[in-house]
Amino acid sequence: MKAEDIKCIGVMGGGTMGSGIAQTAILAGYKTIVRDLRDQLCERARNTIVDGRFGLKSGVERGKITQAQMDRAVANLSTTTKVEDLKNCDLIIETIGLTETTGATSERKAVWLESKPLKLEVFAELDKIVKKDAIFASNTSLFTIADLAKAVKRKDKFIGMHWFRPANIMKVVEVTYTADTSKETIQILKGICQRFGKTAVLVKDVSGDTGFVGNRIMWAVREEAFKIVREGIATKEDVDTVMTLGFNWPAGPFTRTGIVRSDDKQTRYADLR
Repeated sequence: MKAEDIKCIGVMGGGTMGSGIAQTAILAGYKTIVRDLRDQLCERARNTIVDGRFGLKSGVERGKITQAQMDRAVANLSTTTKVEDLKNCDLIIETIGLTETTGATSERKAVWLESKPLKLEVFAELDKIVKKDAIFASNTSLFTIADLAKAVKRKDKFIGMHWFRPANIMKVVEVTYTADTSKETIQILKGICQRFGKTAVLVKDVSGDTGFVGNRIMWAVREEAFKIVREGIATKEDVDTVMTLGFNWPAGPFTRTGIVRSDDKQTRYADLR
């Protein structure tokens, strides 16, 4: 199989990341099926792709794409609540998770949860349903890819594909390969990224759920930023000001969304402010 043989892409999960990935895929000319648990979630994903802040209509209004490109992209998109509808996809990109709320009523925040047991369950189900030569990719930003691949028999066709948010805007994808991932699978993913207009960075998978390149560096930055605040050296606002005005970062470490807790089973993301 080659990158040109990928015709239909399935996206597991239609949340923020899934919608952005699907939008990228349909604009690149791929038939794309977004699968989520309920019709309301599927409709929300479609609305995000078409009418959202970074959606297709906004792209037309800003002159980024033409109306004809939008119409072709929308024609490539379908949604479903049935996992069986993904059986003939050539590539499945998993981007599932849960949203929780935490904190007191007056200060409640949405928290994004990645669950390793849930991902393993989903991949095991997909492995039984989706055609045997299809590639499976996980958008996890943390979990060891080889651990997730234990759920399937097609370990040579299992790979990490970590996108950054917003997925349809950011230009880099961390393609994480395991010892079992075939060279063919790696080359196909690199080709897909190129067609998506993304730069693929190849990352070696390691054990321990340590994350990949971007998050490992950002965790180190955040740890030092929190240390500075705890020691009373500067406020959160001052730290952000130094990094934005001094290093031209678009946002400081306390205004970015990131991981606030993780263990061997799940990872939580929240607004760090």
